[in-house]
Amino acid sequence: MIRKALLLASAFAALSTAVHAAPTAADMAKAKAALAKSPVFDGHNDLPWALLGGFDSDPDKAGIDGDTRGKLHTDMDRLKQGGVGAQFWSVYIPADLKGPAATQAVWRQIDTAQRIIDRRPDRLEFARTADDVVRIEKAGKVASLFGIEGGNAIDGQLSMLREFRRAGVAYMTLTHSKSLPWADSGTDAPISDGLSPFGEAVVKEMNRVGMLVDLSHVSAETMKDALRVSRSPVIFSHSSAFGVTPHARNVPDDVLKLVAVNKGVVMITFVPGFVSETIRQWNGEKSALEARLKSLNPGDPKAVKAGLDAWVAANPEPKASSKEVADHVEHVRKVCGVDCVGIGGDFDGIDSTPTDLTGVESYPVLLAELSSRGWSEADLRKLTGENILRVMRANEAVVKSLAGEKPALLSDVAAK
Repeated sequence: MIRKALLLASAFAALSTAVHAAPTAADMAKAKAALAKSPVFDGHNDLPWALLGGFDSDPDKAGIDGDTRGKLHTDMDRLKQGGVGAQFWSVYIPADLKGPAATQAVWRQIDTAQRIIDRRPDRLEFARTADDVVRIEKAGKVASLFGIEGGNAIDGQLSMLREFRRAGVAYMTLTHSKSLPWADSGTDAPISDGLSPFGEAVVKEMNRVGMLVDLSHVSAETMKDALRVSRSPVIFSHSSAFGVTPHARNVPDDVLKLVAVNKGVVMITFVPGFVSETIRQWNGEKSALEARLKSLNPGDPKAVKAGLDAWVAANPEPKASSKEVADHVEHVRKVCGVDCVGIGGDFDGIDSTPTDLTGVESYPVLLAELSSRGWSEADLRKLTGENILRVMRANEAVVKSLAGEKPALLSDVAAK
């Protein structure tokens, strides 16, 4: 049964990509021409977290001024090679952190991200607005913004949300992998069947202060509630299409249609298990086997590991490529339109990558693949940066329109 499921998934994946011709030198030339006019504005890079995990949050110890291949997906030279002009640096914290501990951890991550920027002022510069991004890109630098990954960061306090925005946080992902009392995650049991009244207040206050609402990681019901409530375009900083790979982290077609109305942007991620149905099935089989082995061998982790290792040796992990990622880009375009698709690689936040998208230098490979499928240079420019810049400008316009509104208080939410 395991082999049959994997074989069927592999056959489906082959059918979905075999009809496309391989990119040519002309396709790569078109990709680079698009990048020269509209550099990549990536939605999600976890370098600050990767530095915490292996390098004491020290960019110098990580050697990001040199070649970090084999250690990291990101360094200064590869950002330039990949045509990156702007980056949302994720200030991620684990979903199980709660209360003041979660808030303090985010401040530490913001400090790490800021030190990355300060380390190379000739290559990186902090940005707050869309105009900042354009100006910094024209100067040949990477415009750098912060994105909080997980609403546990605010500890249930609208005042803390405002403080993070004052510190320059550009977006907040409403949840990470676990549901919060006010917003449901896509990978956890629901609590509110979407957003609670407080969750709706969070979205509205994010609109008022100019923090983009990020709906990656949240449940489909939370997506729909946020799209109903938000007065500003939303983003999905690193998600792909459920219609291609039915993973809980991806965006369903009915939600994509709502995003089109909202004029938001879905920034396609490169996570192999999200973009490849073959790999999703493989991961599911491995997880099921692990649970079974733990049940059969309680208190014996060595036996569990030995069983898993034997299975992996007999069933090697499948690989994804830029072709599968391109399938997701094209699906979002088909359902939602070319104006609502972007890129959010999730580099340095993932254990494995597609075979030809191995680091921040790889974006031209994806663009060349799309060019080979008929994408024009103008469409590629929308994907790489123009769409997310449009969303930022719309968000800034909403802030101006709400300038007369008072800050929301917890007592206001309770009164409703």
